[in-house]
Amino acid sequence: MTRYDGKVQPGGDVQIRDVGNARIHKRNVGSMGNNAYVIESKATGDALLIDAAADWPKLQQMVSWVNVVGIATTHRHQDHTGALADAVAALDVPTYAGADDADAIEQPTTTRLSDGDTIEVGDLRIDCAHLRGHTPGSIAFSFTDADGHSHLFSGDTLFPGGIGATNHYDYQSFPQLIDDVEERLFGRFDDETWVYPGHGDDTTIGTERPSLDEWRNRGW
Repeated sequence: MTRYDGKVQPGGDVQIRDVGNARIHKRNVGSMGNNAYVIESKATGDALLIDAAADWPKLQQMVSWVNVVGIATTHRHQDHTGALADAVAALDVPTYAGADDADAIEQPTTTRLSDGDTIEVGDLRIDCAHLRGHTPGSIAFSFTDADGHSHLFSGDTLFPGGIGATNHYDYQSFPQLIDDVEERLFGRFDDETWVYPGHGDDTTIGTERPSLDEWRNRGW
């Protein structure tokens, strides 16, 4: 484990960040450099694994000191679900995914999520935002820590410098995704909100907000 700066490397160490009453674990796994996260309640040790993306042995090591009570998948793409079957077999916990992506995920989904749903993890309430355009059922997960700071796990909907890809599949739509990101992320979260994306470095809503019109005008 190393000091938390949000800049994790493929196959590298877990980074851990203490935020009020919660602890966030981040690790980069797999050939596509996916970020996997654990949100842990400090009060109970209960935790939610977000995106069992790849390399179950490394993810298993990351969760070995917490009590995982659920596995949440941000969206259907295989690079975000490659270790899901192994994780479910090892942990035997409920799974969560967007209602409109669940049927496209090979591992059965216990709970299908919609916009505004919540997941309880110890004393933490994880909120769900449905964001269409990258996939039909992408879900961003968020919580507010005891100090009043928001933390947003955006999957492949929002990154430093732009939104997720919308030009690879016929179900993708740039206008839909940019509208949902503007309304359901920039419209709901303040500038101090920390963003943990599905790939790459962390950012904040405030860092990205000034570029929203530029993204809309450029079309990607």
